[in-house]
Amino acid sequence: MLSLHQLRVFLAVYEHHSLTAAAEALGYAQPSISEQVRGLEKSLGVQLFRRVGRGVVPTTVADELRPHAERTLADAEAARKAVQSVKQLETGTIRFGMFGIARLYGGAGLVADVLDRYPGVRVELIGQNSSEVQDDLRRGRLEAAILSVAKLSGEGMTITPVARDELVYISADPAHLATPVTAHRLSLASLVMPDTTWRADDSTRVTLRALLHETGRNPPTRIEVEDIETAVELVGMGYADSVVPKGAAEQLLPRLAPKAGWVSLRPRTYDTYAIVHRADATLSPAARLMIELASARIQAVAEPVNRR
Repeated sequence: MLSLHQLRVFLAVYEHHSLTAAAEALGYAQPSISEQVRGLEKSLGVQLFRRVGRGVVPTTVADELRPHAERTLADAEAARKAVQSVKQLETGTIRFGMFGIARLYGGAGLVADVLDRYPGVRVELIGQNSSEVQDDLRRGRLEAAILSVAKLSGEGMTITPVARDELVYISADPAHLATPVTAHRLSLASLVMPDTTWRADDSTRVTLRALLHETGRNPPTRIEVEDIETAVELVGMGYADSVVPKGAAEQLLPRLAPKAGWVSLRPRTYDTYAIVHRADATLSPAARLMIELASARIQAVAEPVNRR
């Protein structure tokens, strides 16, 4: 029966046209190489090499065998890597990128999902802003992430939408919630907005700037803060209104601003969330696991987008 070792020796001899050179390349003694070739020839019942001077010349049978040997060794290596990947998944570190408020769509729940399946792993959820996380993807610091697509560059990236969430206007003043908020009304509003460090790239602001383009104004912020929880608390206190994803509003208003409510924008406006990874990436089992679990978590809160 032929073995992987025999095929590896065969390819080395085929490449070097020399038993001695093949032995040096593989780090074996020349007699061992000769023995492996003879064993392979005996198993197959054919002659693979003819001696010519100090070297060997492949026969036509060897020419036919070469691509099959290469594929067999490649498949064996792929199998080894697959097993090692699963072993790493069970005991290593899983890193996954997320935009800041993605935690509201199941950050802790996502970690729990992973640990329930693989109690031995270490989990890292990385990122505060989609643009920041995309840079980590480009540099190879992350394999995959779930991000807002409002200001993502698709160059060199595979972007697969999985859910969308409506952007809604929140206020503690019932009069501000009587009817959907038009671009004109929004341009006159007094707003508190989160993500001030990333204000130029924040997906909600990018979307609002596009909505307000015809009015000639940018979203009118009275107060700038970093985290969405602080923004929602200030809305509840009546100091300003805000625009946030509906999923975040439904989770945070009852807890942080129970007297506030929300209303749609007119026209209804959405932020889309997508799985993002480098277009040339071969995703590890860990990355595929996180994609599966993160997609399920965000689709449980936001509106699922059918993949094509």
